[in-house]
Formats: sequence, C-alpha cells, structure tokens
Amino acid sequence: MMNESLNTTRQRVSAAEWNVRVQLSAAYRLLAHFGVNDLTYNHLSARVPDAPNQYLVKPTTFMFDEVTASTLQKFDFDGQPFQEGPPSRGGAFVIHAGILAARPDVNVIFHTHTTANTAVSAQEEGLMMLSQHAMAFYKRIAYHRFGGFEFNLEQREPLLRDLGQYRYAILRNHGALVCGHSVPQTFVDHHFLEMACRAQVAALAGGRPVTTIEPEVCEYAAVQYEGIDPAKSGSKDWAACIRLLDRISPGYDE
Repeated sequence: MMNESLNTTRQRVSAAEWNVRVQLSAAYRLLAHFGVNDLTYNHLSARVPDAPNQYLVKPTTFMFDEVTASTLQKFDFDGQPFQEGPPSRGGAFVIHAGILAARPDVNVIFHTHTTANTAVSAQEEGLMMLSQHAMAFYKRIAYHRFGGFEFNLEQREPLLRDLGQYRYAILRNHGALVCGHSVPQTFVDHHFLEMACRAQVAALAGGRPVTTIEPEVCEYAAVQYEGIDPAKSGSKDWAACIRLLDRISPGYDE
C-alpha cells in the first residue's frame, strides 16, 4: 500500500515538480544529518516550477529526517492545500508563503534555528567578518527584530519590509533565513552561513582579541561569490551530498 501511494504521488505531478520534490526532501535529510534540526520546527520550502503560485513544504508534524519526496505537502499562497488536510499555518504560511508571494526572484527558502546562528542573532554585532565563509554575506544580509513567534499573519509585513531585496537574513534572537534560486544553491549558501556562525561563536568563545577582514577584501570576496552562476552554484558539493545521502539515508526520493 505504501509503494502504491508513493507511485500515485509521482504519477500525478509533473517531472519538473518531482525533481524539485526530490531535491527538497534530500535537503531536509542532509540538514538533519549535519545536525541542523529543531524537533518538528523549521521549514525548507520550494516554489513549484511549473505552478509558480504554489509551494512545497514538509508536514508540520515531521522531523527533517522523515521527509520524502512524496510526503512533501503542496499549498497555494493563500494556504489552501492540494492534498487532504488542513490549510497551511504558522511559520510555513507566514514566512514561506509570504516571501515566495512577494519575491518572484526567490524559489527556495531555508529557515533554521541552529545553536550557532541563534547565538549570532543574539550578538549585538550580528554576523562579523571573521572567516572566509562570512564573505558571501558582507553587506548583503538583512536583520529582522524579534517580535514573537511568527505564527500570526500580522508578523509577515515587518519581515518582508526588513528582508527587502536581500536573500539572507539574521532573525534577531531567533535564527536565520536563506533564500535562493534553486535547492542546491540555497543548501550551499545555508552551509556557508552556518559555518560563518560557528566560526564566530568559536572565535569569540576563546576570550582573546579577534581579527576581522578588511572591508575592501570583504567586498572583493563577496563580488567573487556573487559571480558564481546560480545554475551551477552548489553543483559539485550537491552531487557529493547526494552520494552521501544515498549511502546513509536512502528513501528520500520515494
């Protein structure tokens, strides 16, 4: 019965949607493997490529390592479901549907609370230019003040205002937000931000003076990073991660 259900899901969606479903479920499993999870909270979402007013996201009761391509749920930007079950609500609706509706240049959103990015979100300086991983975000990251759990629709507009046209955001006392063009690109961008946050927390924990990178070098490196073709960004690392996932967590693509 399980296989019949999975086959039905694959058969009733387009090849383009199925490909994004597989990528998104892989991203969920990979983040779980790398320790990026907060019980059933946090979401990764992706726009349906041939239905741009619809998006895919995990069920609210699932942990990251449970997600498969077929169990991803699909909603429109008003929160109406395309499967049996309730409308979209909470963070998936307020944050993900809101950003995807407002930003046609964004196709994928990762919202996470890790120990490192939450710690950086609570530091007055925000993300500091202490490592090469931080360079991609130099003067390219927004800051959004904490206004309570993002469960209510009135919290959407302040987030959209603060995000502006940025693709990255530190959510103060909360976590991080990474937006992108594709799942592989967003996965790698999120990895860089997470590494930058971990490096910052470790450096400051040493209790010794730290050295920041000169502004002109930061800008040069940020432009270098921006010059990477979004269609290719993450392809090498993504392919390696998929090989890893096939070894340690098969079934994500069912």
